[in-house]
Amino acid sequence: QVQLVESGGGLVQPGGSLRLSCAASGFTFSDYAMSWYRQAPGKERELVAAITSAGGSTNYADSVKGRFTISRDNAKNTVYLQMGSLKPADPAVYYCNAQRRRFVGPPYNYWGQGTQVTVSS
Repeated sequence: QVQLVESGGGLVQPGGSLRLSCAASGFTFSDYAMSWYRQAPGKERELVAAITSAGGSTNYADSVKGRFTISRDNAKNTVYLQMGSLKPADPAVYYCNAQRRRFVGPPYNYWGQGTQVTVSS
């Protein structure tokens, strides 16, 4: 049974920081690229950050570059998103995603249930 469970969301002041965690189970975590998406009310879900299966490469949305850091600990089957300098545009439900590309057919793609991040003064 595949599970991705996000935690660490909450209320934070503008300019503050927060660390999200996503605990994975039910699949071989180290074989999957991991990413964080977010979705604000009335907006489409967007990619925030991604990291390759071994953690050797990352990429970020332009809006969070220099402020957010994605990392993973394959021994703990966990991916993290360290968020700093939070802005009013950052509040959203943040979702953890696991993806394993395939050379033939669509990729394996799993989602967590999301964790709410609220930025308020």
